[in-house]
Amino acid sequence: MRIKSLPENERPVEKALHRGISSLSNAELIALLIHTGTKEKSAIRLSEEILGAFPEGIGAFGSCMAEDLLQIEGIGRVKACSILASVELGKRIAALPQTERIAVETPEDIAAMFMERLRYVKKEHFKCVLVNAKGEIISIDDVSVGELSSTVVHPREAFHMAVRKSAAAVIFVHNHPSGDPAPSKEDISTTERLAACGELLGIRVLDHIIIGDGRFSSMREMGLID
Repeated sequence: MRIKSLPENERPVEKALHRGISSLSNAELIALLIHTGTKEKSAIRLSEEILGAFPEGIGAFGSCMAEDLLQIEGIGRVKACSILASVELGKRIAALPQTERIAVETPEDIAAMFMERLRYVKKEHFKCVLVNAKGEIISIDDVSVGELSSTVVHPREAFHMAVRKSAAAVIFVHNHPSGDPAPSKEDISTTERLAACGELLGIRVLDHIIIGDGRFSSMREMGLID
């Protein structure tokens, strides 16, 4: 069966885009690499034959050479190099040293990270610090940039990366271009709404830090976050 004959949601590209690349089988992943099959067989069928040529399993790809792949009918130099390139990328990624993550302990820790970055900007920048179950920072997500004194924050954007990266908790950070870090009514209502959404998602809102000119406010320390 040709790939185009499959239902659209079962084609490798469509499955990867809609369900995530991890939803694909080994044969489907290889089919994406080689891109096309032959006149007699689809890319998936050819991929199954490639897998069948390595009875030790997909781990054998780690030591295979171009000559091994070129012995398979339907695999030319371009397809062989595409497979070998993906294997080499995997090796290089696996060989990278684990980046040491910073643990969040106090509001001062977060404020120190953003103070010099945000105290002088003329628009409000709203950021989301993603934290894992150990209290370590996973990444920092730029949520939105507003006007001189306000920025519109929607929960969908605020929690987008937190959901994608399976964060256990988040810390929101934004600046006040006026230099006064005291939370406004809008800041308080936005934080309450985000905290409620986080509870539904199972992602705890640890704090909301407001950066001023050399000063900051922690809405948790102010009792504005439970």
